[in-house]
Amino acid sequence: MSVTTPETAGPLLPGAQPSPRRWLIRLLAGAYGLTIANLYYCQPLLPRIGHSLGADASVGQLVTVGQVGYLLALLIVVPLGDIVRRRPLVCVLLLGEAGALAATAVAPTMGVLLAAGAVTGLASAGVVNVLVPYAATLAPDHERGRVVATVLSGGMAGVLLSRTVAGLAAEAVGWRGLFWIAALVTLLLAGALARALPSTPPDAALGYTAQLRATVRLVADEPVLRRRSLIGACVFASFGVFWATAAFLLAGPPYHYTDAGIGWFALLGAAGALAARGAGRFADRGRQGAATGVLLLLGTASFTAIAAGDRYLAWLVVGVLAMDIAVQGTHMLNLSVVYGLVEGARARIASAYMTGYTLGGVAGSAVGTAAYRVGGWHAVSAAGAAFTALGLVVWAVDNRENGRRPHQSARPAVARRTG
Repeated sequence: MSVTTPETAGPLLPGAQPSPRRWLIRLLAGAYGLTIANLYYCQPLLPRIGHSLGADASVGQLVTVGQVGYLLALLIVVPLGDIVRRRPLVCVLLLGEAGALAATAVAPTMGVLLAAGAVTGLASAGVVNVLVPYAATLAPDHERGRVVATVLSGGMAGVLLSRTVAGLAAEAVGWRGLFWIAALVTLLLAGALARALPSTPPDAALGYTAQLRATVRLVADEPVLRRRSLIGACVFASFGVFWATAAFLLAGPPYHYTDAGIGWFALLGAAGALAARGAGRFADRGRQGAATGVLLLLGTASFTAIAAGDRYLAWLVVGVLAMDIAVQGTHMLNLSVVYGLVEGARARIASAYMTGYTLGGVAGSAVGTAAYRVGGWHAVSAAGAAFTALGLVVWAVDNRENGRRPHQSARPAVARRTG
């Protein structure tokens, strides 16, 4: 299906899809980063928030309820992206998120704080997981990889910088002031997107219940989506294994890093943003299959260097850089494959793929924590390598069963209709 927007001008060939303007894609990337950052501001401030509310022991639940809200949005909110107009959907979600952030800023009790955190997680997930398929819909096939990579890079920047921004802002205006600022920024963002986003019709004329059924049917009918979702879950699990336990390693001998030192170390994840942009170029050239295999091999090997990082910082840095490149690059390639599977169903695809991806990260964090407790850093490294190796096996099976590169197994989008 061709999408025509007011952002384009000039004659188009029949069936051709115009390129979105660069400023619009950058706006979507910025919106992704600012929105996802709202989920992470609380993490470095949990001790401060808990002390303020006299609930030091239970404040960690704020992260958990945010994750629950995120998963709920993937299941019940994101599928709306195919059946309603995306611009009002995104703006309504942002307004809800701004309200939840304001409620966080004034929360008198842990109960109010946790309820606001759940709504923030739900609204944030709804926005970012509608924006990415929205960007994919606006882009022509030969530019989709680059466009999606640019938007994802904005999200990665938001995640990476959120902890640093949270620490600096909380020192200046307190944690409540930080959330007031976040609420205002989110409100302004809603206004900017309301003015800038093209008005596009829904991709499918379905009711909500039919859309949910269609999402389940899509997963059942599309083996490529299932396998790419499993690969994504595996690489994000390896990411979770490492980052759930890295602070324990860095805080102990031989490093003895402070909280600030650990925060600066986390900025190594910026390599992932570069990887996503590079992977987008491979996707636009039709090389997703081979590139995915190379990245999964790199991810598996990276944990050898990470294992040596229990004593040598240089090896730890090398391993983290390689792992982040593998994880983020594979994620980008997965999206470039699955978004080309079925025309008019990208929100359903996002719901299915991102649910698996997120559950993989949750499982990886749990496995990593358990592995560290039982076997120390080498057990963590082995668990991370095992997850990426499993992803490599799934990729190899995908190649064998299709008899060609994974991205080619997807039938042309124009030939497919669902719902």
